[in-house]
Amino acid sequence: MSVFTAVADQSLCAPLPVLGKDVTVPLVTGGEVTYAALDYAASAPALQRVWDDVAAYAPYYGSVHRGAGYLSQLSTDLFENSRATVAEFLGCRAGDQVIFTRSTTDSLNLLAAVVPADCQVFVYETEHHASLLPWRDARVTYLNAPRTPAQAVETLERALADREPYGPALVCVTGASNVTGELWPVKELAAAAHAHGARIVLDAAQLAPHHPVDIAELDVDWVAFSGHKLYAPFGSGVLAGRADWLQEAEPYLAGGGASRKVARRTDGGVDVEWHSTAARHEAGSPNVIGVYSIASACKALTEAGFDNLVAREQYLVDAVRTGLAEVPEVKVLSLFGDDAPRVGVISFVVEGWNSSHFAAALSAEYGIGVRDGLFCAHPLVRTLLGSDPQEVGECGAPEAEPGERSLNAIRVSFGAGTPDEHIERFVRAVKELVRKGAQWKYRTEDGRCVPDRGAAQL
Repeated sequence: MSVFTAVADQSLCAPLPVLGKDVTVPLVTGGEVTYAALDYAASAPALQRVWDDVAAYAPYYGSVHRGAGYLSQLSTDLFENSRATVAEFLGCRAGDQVIFTRSTTDSLNLLAAVVPADCQVFVYETEHHASLLPWRDARVTYLNAPRTPAQAVETLERALADREPYGPALVCVTGASNVTGELWPVKELAAAAHAHGARIVLDAAQLAPHHPVDIAELDVDWVAFSGHKLYAPFGSGVLAGRADWLQEAEPYLAGGGASRKVARRTDGGVDVEWHSTAARHEAGSPNVIGVYSIASACKALTEAGFDNLVAREQYLVDAVRTGLAEVPEVKVLSLFGDDAPRVGVISFVVEGWNSSHFAAALSAEYGIGVRDGLFCAHPLVRTLLGSDPQEVGECGAPEAEPGERSLNAIRVSFGAGTPDEHIERFVRAVKELVRKGAQWKYRTEDGRCVPDRGAAQL
């Protein structure tokens, strides 16, 4: 029976129009099929609305903040209005700053560059590397992976209570795991952090595209996310939140735009007065189109209604989990258990299959794009797979041949633009591959499992 048998009874919104929805790809077995993009957690396809807005603006492109001409003035207004749109989308408080960056990774590295010199950072081993690795100049405490949301809060409270000497502290936590899709207890973690005099930054890269994120309501100090996961093109991101640490630190990048006044000294040096606004950390000519893309995506998601989007995505999550549960060889990875609320991100392994081989077969034989590897969250995936944290393993399949055990997993992810057919095809493909095996031979090439074009069909 199809996992979508009851679709007619669902009062769900239609998928949002996205670029690439009609793209066809060749199958190694012959013919073509419409591509099923199920790797949203890496990069979501751009919304058609976003692309149309950018195309309408493109003829009016101009440099911002420093031009007297009409197009420069128009672009400056668009840039700053986009900042206001993002602030509204995130529920920013009075005094919060919205800084435009290149990505979530860039945003968190920016924050890491401005934390006080004696700051202690607390981060779970479950974080994406963008959250796990930037804190190189701070004292870092890595927290073990919790197995329940309550345990996550308890672990943080114990760590914060034990810290000495007492000084500035920052907690970094994800809103939704990029591996399991599970939602983290952000509001409770924020309360625990503040109760112990610490601040908290929310990595919302996987949360913002799927759920509303309200800084004031969650009571977090900063939020970071990427445009390319929010249905906007690559190259833009956001860090939003408290202004004090940002204003007190040297600029993340030194250059034009960050500086308010520059003058030579009599001793031959240079005196600089830096901006105290968001411009302080936005040196150089900004990515106006990227910024406008994010603002357009924020408006599109808000107008579509997150209640509607969440309801439809939950329907898809249930369909995938129901379908995978019918395959005994499939193990879905989870920290908090089957009943934990989650977004459209699900990782799993298949007994008897190398994960890279399985993902390659989904692509080559069914036109389905998923992700395999450790998802830039190596400690978490190793914990979920029950392997030693020191055991060798990396993204891709350089050591493991098709059919051999691997330390990697397979991730399927989807969102507002995913049609039912893509999910149904994915579930059907998983069942067929497990039951019948691959139709083609595969080999490892440059660290990737690929069809052996010189081999005959099995």
